[in-house]
Amino acid sequence: MLEDRPGLMEAIRDRFAHVEACPFDGPRIFFENAGGALRLKTVIGTSAAYAGYPDNQGRDNPASQALMAAIDKGRADMRTFLNAPGGQVFVGESGTEVLFRLIRTAALGARPGGVMLGSTLEHPASRSAMARWAEVTGRPHLLAVHDDATGTVGLDAYLALLTPEVRVATIVQTSPVTGMSVDVATIAAAIRETAPDAFIIVDGIQHASHGHIDCAANGADGYAVSPYKVFSRHGYGVGWASDRLTECTKDQVQGGAAANWELGTRDAGAYATFSDVVDYFDWLGGEVADPTGRRARIEAAAAAIHAHEAGLMAAMLHGTGNLRGLAEMPGITVIGGTGTEGREGVVSLTLDGMAAGDLVQFLGEERIRVHIRKDDHYCGNILRPLGIDACVRVSVCHYNTTAEVARFLAAMEQAAARAG
Repeated sequence: MLEDRPGLMEAIRDRFAHVEACPFDGPRIFFENAGGALRLKTVIGTSAAYAGYPDNQGRDNPASQALMAAIDKGRADMRTFLNAPGGQVFVGESGTEVLFRLIRTAALGARPGGVMLGSTLEHPASRSAMARWAEVTGRPHLLAVHDDATGTVGLDAYLALLTPEVRVATIVQTSPVTGMSVDVATIAAAIRETAPDAFIIVDGIQHASHGHIDCAANGADGYAVSPYKVFSRHGYGVGWASDRLTECTKDQVQGGAAANWELGTRDAGAYATFSDVVDYFDWLGGEVADPTGRRARIEAAAAAIHAHEAGLMAAMLHGTGNLRGLAEMPGITVIGGTGTEGREGVVSLTLDGMAAGDLVQFLGEERIRVHIRKDDHYCGNILRPLGIDACVRVSVCHYNTTAEVARFLAAMEQAAARAG
């Protein structure tokens, strides 16, 4: 784990703002990372600097040229981070908006007829976009059913609905409710084999902070990231579109470059802050390994993050020191089971005898920040089949520590005793 390397965890945590204390509420452990990760200090500084620059892009002056250079660097860094040497990278309003635009373009650009295929595991960002554009284009919207017991969706569920008639398919890489990942490359390969012309769009929003992204290898045509969930800030989304998807007719200004996905003047600070994120992965990769090249260091960082968070998940579910884990506590139900394989930084749970909102409040009083997820348009697809009206989501990131998990488990023992 990262904390086993002397001084590294301290160096990691020093790069983030508000690690140990909320600026409004004082000391706390931050286990609400799935709602938005902590911000890099460099991102905060970059955001402030670029917000103050008055010059616009595309002008013949040094300030404008500096803005254009930051945008070019940001695009190059996005490509490196996503491993997307081809296609187009672009910035949109948010990760949700990027998914809507990718799916809309695919639905309108695909051959007429056929069906659109997604899954019940998906966040409403992609599922709503698919439903909308299936209706507009007169196509059925088919849904592969996820497994309640494991909290994920597998290849067999897609194969049950997969035919050559699939025109657009969506895959969520990690569920923001169950925390369980999906084998994107395997599912995409199966779709491509049966429906080679289908456009495949991946929701990577929840996955991005937890590990490896490889657009060149996953077989998809589109990928979306919400930077605020990967150490940057709100206010923009990052998208990638393959060359074949980029060739489709899309919303753009008449007379503009045919490959352009962006509308209007973009915020150069968005690109610059994403470069800050990639710089951080680059730094971390160099601390945990000795690879040559920026992409190799990013991959090393992703592997180290994945291994560290797997250790945190194992401690949370199965105990650490003399503290038992959630799997052994009476009255605790973990959504998606208590396994750690494929779990990326999230445990959603219920406690018999204590409402989810009351448990969130109790943990808050113990200075542990978590979040309630309800049977609503965001989480009903996961909770409703289980007959659960609400749960508590506990989400970690690689800057969290085993000691923080231990404090959480001790607090959960108190909550369980009170509920019992």
